[in-house]
Amino acid sequence: MQWSLFLFILMGQSSFFTCHMYVYHFIGEKKTWDEAQKYCRENYTDLATVSNMTDMERLRKSTETLTEAWIGLHSYPGKNNRRWYWSLPGLEFSETQTRWDSEEPNDYRGQENCVLMNDQKWSDYPCNDKHQFICYSETKQFNKSFHVISSMMTWPQAQRYCREHHTDLVSGLDQLDDDCLISDSVKLWIGVFRDTWRWSDGKNFSFRNWENVEDLVDGQSDKKCATTVLNTAGKWSSADCNEEKPFFCYDDKLILINESKTWVEALNYCREKHYDLVSITNPHQQRWVQERVKKASTEFVWLGLRYTCTLDLWFWVSDEVVSYTNWASGVKSDDCDMSAVMERGGRNQWFKKPDNETFNFICSKN
Repeated sequence: MQWSLFLFILMGQSSFFTCHMYVYHFIGEKKTWDEAQKYCRENYTDLATVSNMTDMERLRKSTETLTEAWIGLHSYPGKNNRRWYWSLPGLEFSETQTRWDSEEPNDYRGQENCVLMNDQKWSDYPCNDKHQFICYSETKQFNKSFHVISSMMTWPQAQRYCREHHTDLVSGLDQLDDDCLISDSVKLWIGVFRDTWRWSDGKNFSFRNWENVEDLVDGQSDKKCATTVLNTAGKWSSADCNEEKPFFCYDDKLILINESKTWVEALNYCREKHYDLVSITNPHQQRWVQERVKKASTEFVWLGLRYTCTLDLWFWVSDEVVSYTNWASGVKSDDCDMSAVMERGGRNQWFKKPDNETFNFICSKN
């Protein structure tokens, strides 16, 4: 890459820029859930989506009011409307990668929306049964460990325990197949559950923060809309959608451009019409961006990450530090005139592509 182009890219933004990919807004006016959804879509992006505990803390800090408020989670009851999820945020559940025992899942005891593992085989069980469970821990240095907890708890209680003392319930086949995971021949809760709850904006985030077991289970009469109760550490509850409550909206700072452009054309487009090509500096941002990438019309989507031969380094055009990466195995290497893309499918990993290829791209907004 020519030195003049490198200077253009780095100097195109006059100041260091760091922002959240979305912001929360607390609306104190009381409305029904449907009215709140309409208000948020007209004035912001949608009712609040909450993807993990970091989001939950940000949402709580967006107001000093201690009250119950709508969020963008709605239940569509019915056994056929249930969807399986991994408990650990960011992992996508695949129906083709499961370990069900023979004739499972079967709802043998009624509504069975949580999963026990015995000798690597899965069975669906009622979530309010009490069993031992496995927690997963990961440190900032990416050290991992597994913990079999002998205390008998319901599935939501086990999930809460793991999140408070470790990272989460064991989740994903990579964790279940890890050599460090040792479990005796006993039934153990793992991080698989299903429910009929959907986010208003259509995102597929699995994060739930229920106060009571009953809110996780399908078929709760007319209580089909979710609230967060700010004076109980932000735990969630369900309520009649026709009740009037204050609510949280969110404003998305990302936009997927379904046009195919070269990397430089994409950069210029974002800077002329929005702010910049998107930067990803942590796993949470990766999860948020990959939800957008899934709706792209090209196999890959440009990111704001480029390699410069002049300085022999990869850099974000927004001046963010390249601390977090999500390269596919064996892909990253230092080649001139290459920029990073995220794959639309699979595990949404990063690949390098020549700058003159054309793909969709994601812009960050002011």
